[in-house]
Amino acid sequence: MASLSQATHGELLTLAKSGDARAWSELVDRFSQMVWSITRGFRLDEADGKDVSQTVWLRLVENIDRIDDPERLPGWLATTCRREALRVRGLRDRVIPTDHEYDIPDERPSLETMLVEDEEARDVVAAFETLSEECRQLLRLLSTEPPLSYEEIADVVGRPIGSLGPTRSRCLERLKAAISARISGGGSDSLGSGDDAR
Repeated sequence: MASLSQATHGELLTLAKSGDARAWSELVDRFSQMVWSITRGFRLDEADGKDVSQTVWLRLVENIDRIDDPERLPGWLATTCRREALRVRGLRDRVIPTDHEYDIPDERPSLETMLVEDEEARDVVAAFETLSEECRQLLRLLSTEPPLSYEEIADVVGRPIGSLGPTRSRCLERLKAAISARISGGGSDSLGSGDDAR
């Protein structure tokens, strides 16, 4: 094989099963951005996100002989990542805060600065959060670097490849409407409900 970067998922898995370290590296390079994008969707901090990512690759090592259809590897990784992220988030949410107080200096900017600084960015982030989980996941996957193919994204989200373009357009229209509503002060909580990604 001339280049592992041109290999199919199945070819890489076969080589990885045989202990080829280069194949493992190529698998990680190929899908690490997808795994990280999914992890970010669960609002984990960086340390928890790294733990989830490492666990996903460990699960692949443990289950590599059980993957019946190697070409569906992106979907397997996505499902494993979501399950592990949910598990970690559940553990984090059960942590009971203590009464310990930390002496942290109050270095908050003035109210005027807070209102002006990064206002547009805050509006976009807030509007994005009003979208359905399906829309948020799809838009994250479509903006990864390096970009994922439509085939890989369709496998991750469990939708026909032909539906991704129209669904993307609808999700972006919802996002634009939510941003406009926030800027105009009309509120946008209702825009994320219903069938955003259908």
